[in-house]
Amino acid sequence: MKRRDLLAGSAGAAATGLIPAAAHANPAARPAWVHTWTAMPQLTEPNNLPPAPFTGTDTVLADTTLRQTLHTSIGGRQLRVRFSNAFGTTDLPITAAAVAVPLDGRAGAAAVAAGTSRALTFGGQPSVVVPAGAQIVSDPVPITVVARSNLTVSAYLADGQAGVNLTGHPGSRTTSWLVNGDQVEKPDLSGATPVDHWYLISGLEVTATSAAGVVIIGDSLTDGRGSTTNGNDRWPDQLAARLGDPRLAVLNQAAGGNRVLHDGLGPNVLARFDRDVLGVSGAAWVLIFEGVNDIGTAPATEDAQRQVITALTGAYRQIVARAHAQDLRVYGATITPFGGNTGYDDPGGLRERARVTVNGVIRGGLFDAYVDFAAAVADPAAPSRLDPAYDVGDHLHLNPAGYAALAAAVPRRLF
Repeated sequence: MKRRDLLAGSAGAAATGLIPAAAHANPAARPAWVHTWTAMPQLTEPNNLPPAPFTGTDTVLADTTLRQTLHTSIGGRQLRVRFSNAFGTTDLPITAAAVAVPLDGRAGAAAVAAGTSRALTFGGQPSVVVPAGAQIVSDPVPITVVARSNLTVSAYLADGQAGVNLTGHPGSRTTSWLVNGDQVEKPDLSGATPVDHWYLISGLEVTATSAAGVVIIGDSLTDGRGSTTNGNDRWPDQLAARLGDPRLAVLNQAAGGNRVLHDGLGPNVLARFDRDVLGVSGAAWVLIFEGVNDIGTAPATEDAQRQVITALTGAYRQIVARAHAQDLRVYGATITPFGGNTGYDDPGGLRERARVTVNGVIRGGLFDAYVDFAAAVADPAAPSRLDPAYDVGDHLHLNPAGYAALAAAVPRRLF
């Protein structure tokens, strides 16, 4: 059976929470591990580190319980959590961790529903040390995750991590909570400090039958700048909800400011491709929606824009070649307009010409298929600009309605 045939089928209903794995027992099924949620690991910038007292001069998260929520795309019969120390330069000692259902199923909740917490173990042990540059996968927890539900992951670090090179994901658009002491198993975190960032967690996997994922590589437009905090209305979230396929995982591997060619906020796409795409369990497709930051940060000169066009299209070809070598199909999304943006729009229109040229390449057959995001959100009267109904106000990023338009532009037949 071809991979594209695995996901044909009826949609599932959205629900919240965890249910006993035995409720869906099927001795004939052959489930496999598939990611249901991802967050691209980054080095946390100084202004995004946990506030005092959770960041000291030479230690971070000492004697701290960290509680975070994430939003699944597909469900499964077991789960396991990935913790990342990709950008740490010292060991990351996790003393205890647990997974639970947030109170009332809400994203960003500090409390969890009574009786839902399950301890995480690592090789049968309650604690683990994640080496510098590494990630650790928890042991399986035999509880079924419901598709498109919110889950809570709590972790306690007794000693914290030495230094301040903390791995995280600043653009969580979801509230996390910090409190001193081991409160992993407490239903509520009284007096906890809120922060709208994720730290340490990079993936949630489930076991599912005949399921596979699309990995979305992107920048702030996919990371969700302009979306609603705790609303889970980035366009990948809205795509998962719109398609409603219980066997299609929609995996967001984007970061604000990210670029294809050069490091920015996080490593460039070519550098992170192995970890953030090829290392994702259950991946069958890749959709790349990135390049606006490469064009927008290159000087507004004929020569510089000519070079970025050549380099970007060459990088796209590299991505296709590397993905095809692992039997992944690759889709490109056209770069959306930025006319009127203070930083990227130039008086001579050189960057706009580069965008149009690159979009011509994307539409021209370089990828297995393309998604025309530019057409979906452009102002019909001025295609170099965003439709005002979708513009968050900076003429580059989208509001939730704009992200809904992107989600609506992705054809179901691609999967």
